[in-house]
Amino acid sequence: MLLKVLTYNIHRAIGVDRRFRPSRIVEILAHHDADVALLQEVDEGAPRSRELDLARDLGREAGYPHVAAGYNVSLRKGRYGNAILSRWPLTIHRNIDLTVDERKRRGCLHARVRIEKAHHGVHELDVFNLHLGLSARERTRQVGTLVRSPEFAGAPEGAPCLVAGDFNDWRAQLVPIFVEILQFKSATRHRFGYQTAIRTYPSFSPTGALDKIFFRGPLRLLGARSCRLRVSRVASDHLPIVAEFELG
Repeated sequence: MLLKVLTYNIHRAIGVDRRFRPSRIVEILAHHDADVALLQEVDEGAPRSRELDLARDLGREAGYPHVAAGYNVSLRKGRYGNAILSRWPLTIHRNIDLTVDERKRRGCLHARVRIEKAHHGVHELDVFNLHLGLSARERTRQVGTLVRSPEFAGAPEGAPCLVAGDFNDWRAQLVPIFVEILQFKSATRHRFGYQTAIRTYPSFSPTGALDKIFFRGPLRLLGARSCRLRVSRVASDHLPIVAEFELG
């Protein structure tokens, strides 16, 4: 059974041209047609994004019947955070607070996806969609908070699990934690001392591999890449990553 996953920091659908154009995000989502899309920097009720509920609106326009959102930052009017769009039902979802001290509020949205296809039976996939902080010490503490959370600790080790999003991890310092300690595999090609990876930032000339996908359980990676559509170089300041798996 094939599974396609996308992770994308959409920058509130405000492109590098400073224009609010959610239609460009919809075009990218529709082109890749992922089964599960993990989005970061998603607005709800904010004037800068015309007070729209971006998670719901993008989900509707891109054809995703199941949507969950976890909001971390409250604005003067509105809020923003992470969202999960899915072809399949989300049986549970909860936002995990990863905020460190008085720093900017951060979070990880957890959801359990119930995948049911004819001739393939039923699978439950745990998904963790995160957006980490800007300092290395902050990010390390945030991963620790995630690992100790009931949602992460309660995810069955033998079941399929994904951790993905915007890690803000320029030097790949978090990769050994996931690969060597937590026994995940990297879908974003962290090889050769963890420094070789898919680059996604800035979108118009990417030099930083900030966006990552880790997986464990009965998932076999078939391939992963950043988006090559021309519109993706202006739609956000990040490029999306798409990974394809065989789920057994």
